[in-house]
Amino acid sequence: MYIKIKVQAGAKKEKIEKKKDNQYTISVKEPAERNLANARIREIIAYIYKVNIKSVRIISGHQSQSKILSINI
Repeated sequence: MYIKIKVQAGAKKEKIEKKKDNQYTISVKEPAERNLANARIREIIAYIYKVNIKSVRIISGHQSQSKILSINI
């Protein structure tokens, strides 16, 4: 399963908005440095879909605000 995410790193509050079935806008407190924001996004998506964090992979957008993630359910 693939999902599209738009990320805002370094936000004051964490916020998750579901735009469509497989599209989210996520704000995280972690900065966009040393993969901290990407790791937090993987944790959030794993929690939402109730899967192990190892099942969530970033397919594209490692250094971008727009990301595509793959989830193995």
